[in-house]
Amino acid sequence: MDGNINKTVIRLEHIGMIYKTGTINYEALKDINLTIYKGEFFSIMGASGSGKSTLMNILGCLDQPTSGKYFLEDEDVSTLSKDRLADIRNKKIGFVFQGFNLIQRLSIIENVELPLFYAGVPHKEANIEAKKALRLVDIAENKENNFPNQISGGEQQRVAIARAIVHNASIIMADEPTGNLDSVRSNELMSFFKKINDERNVTIILVTHEPDVAAFAKKHIIVKDGHIVDN
Repeated sequence: MDGNINKTVIRLEHIGMIYKTGTINYEALKDINLTIYKGEFFSIMGASGSGKSTLMNILGCLDQPTSGKYFLEDEDVSTLSKDRLADIRNKKIGFVFQGFNLIQRLSIIENVELPLFYAGVPHKEANIEAKKALRLVDIAENKENNFPNQISGGEQQRVAIARAIVHNASIIMADEPTGNLDSVRSNELMSFFKKINDERNVTIILVTHEPDVAAFAKKHIIVKDGHIVDN
């Protein structure tokens, strides 16, 4: 990590986000300025409605800001087309959500292969990479052909991590990833995030409202009423 400490991965300049509902404007984010460096393990905390999920959606190129600029690895992605944003997500960002978001009709290994399939990677190569990702998060080989409903919640979330890293994403966005897990499984899961951060130097951005989960991160901000109030 030390060799990359000054390499900027994300830079937000005066980001604002306004949602319009009829004649009512709701300002979800207000003048957000933020820099995240390569290899950082970064947590975003805040109460429900604080703006932290809106910030995550912008960071993950799922939404575009109303104002300001967002530079992702030195590219201004603030005003790109939806197709271009989708391309960036597929190549650079892996997502892990609270609800796992695994496809129930696909096996474990097929779920992990999916990002590579969309990227046009040949099946044999995709299968090899998926196996590597599953081993990294300690999913046993004899469970690869199981379906999501045949493994535990903690295992499902580890499969979701494997899917997020299988295409060598440089950034992982984790939105309340421990929300459906008990404290023991939560700690196990966060240990895998730490392992990926340490061993692969992947930048991890974690949204959580749980202080014990945020404690695994090395840098923290708090969002309140659309502002960053602590960093």
